Amino acid sequence: MKKINLTSFALLAYLIIMSVLGWPGRAKTPLSYTEYFCMIGATVVIILLLRFLQIKRMKMRNKRNEKEEL
Repeated sequence: MKKINLTSFALLAYLIIMSVLGWPGRAKTPLSYTEYFCMIGATVVIILLLRFLQIKRMKMRNKRNEKEEL
């Protein structure tokens, strides 16, 4: 689980940093706040989906390895 936690934490940290740098008030081109927060929300959903798939893959791998040991 440590690698999965590390990956999720790194992606969330990257999202936070990019969100701060991309704040709509600082941009030269106008970006509405709705688009900004929808983009952040979609990215969080993708990170959670990736985490879920990594955990599922790890469980399947562990189950397969247990069968091979028998």
